[in-house]
Amino acid sequence: MKFTLDKDITYEQAVERMFEILGPSQIMALASSLNDHVTVRNMSCLFYDEKIYFKTDKNFRKTKQLFENPNVALCWSGVQVEGTVADKGLVAEEPGLRFAKGYEKYLSHSYNKYSHKETEILIEVTPVFVEIWDTSDDGYAFQLFIDFKNKTVEVKPYDKK
Repeated sequence: MKFTLDKDITYEQAVERMFEILGPSQIMALASSLNDHVTVRNMSCLFYDEKIYFKTDKNFRKTKQLFENPNVALCWSGVQVEGTVADKGLVAEEPGLRFAKGYEKYLSHSYNKYSHKETEILIEVTPVFVEIWDTSDDGYAFQLFIDFKNKTVEVKPYDKK
């Protein structure tokens, strides 16, 4: 869904645009912090139910950071997501194995390398605030600011006509 800068966009359309840009999966940079120590690493992410999912080993340093400070940021291309994480349990025990099936389908290279069923947990990221750089149908750059808590969207043109 693209549009001209003269057209309004609703919150729902902005969220739809975000997930349209991301597609079913991406490798996103995940930033987390604990005690003012910030780290970043690439994560294989899937998108469904208007959330972001990735798996990680429950014994990793990153996982400790996530449990002690659930505030994270993820970035891919022009999409930057600020959100909070929740531990959804072992990947192998997710009802319907939706993540495992999607991971194998879209990220088979990682699926085959990084499958440790007894220690891999599913992390769910609930978006709180999202900034998207995009281009309108008429070729103008703009930013979308999506506030998930208040269900609002702001469009900020970057280029002027």
